[in-house]
Amino acid sequence: MLIAFEKMAQNNAWANATLCRAAQALSEEDASAEAPGFFPSLARTLNHIYELDLYYIDALEQGGLGREVYQRDDEPSLASLARHQATADARLIAFCENLTEETLEETRSTERRDGVVEETVQALLLHLFQHQIHHRGQAHVQLHALGIAPPQLDDFHLSFERAPSAKVYWS
Repeated sequence: MLIAFEKMAQNNAWANATLCRAAQALSEEDASAEAPGFFPSLARTLNHIYELDLYYIDALEQGGLGREVYQRDDEPSLASLARHQATADARLIAFCENLTEETLEETRSTERRDGVVEETVQALLLHLFQHQIHHRGQAHVQLHALGIAPPQLDDFHLSFERAPSAKVYWS
């Protein structure tokens, strides 16, 4: 079971990098233009993914920042955002590489508007991966609406037609 969390963290890093590469074909103005989705632009959607990654990675690492991670400005450029996202992704991979069965059952505090909530590490990781997939799907549609062919993001786990860029995680 532990390898599944590591592979999901690696898949997350690969999918984010793949999506960011595609998005960098846009001008900053186009990336900030209105596009269909929960957030009003592709840039805002990608910033949201990054921001929530910071929140949950901090909780998993017991960094103590809590909701302070939201007190930041959006990354000013897609290139800058891609670099910061890659750093966050590397932190998540490292966390998952060091997981134990015991760690999965430990709890972590998450600061919510109504107070602190304790969640298991396993539940936080599963939620984080689902959150990332959910919003990358929206970013996929936003890319399409902005005239960029969205990249294939589900060719990571299976050896059949695995994306060449994903193979570095499967040595």
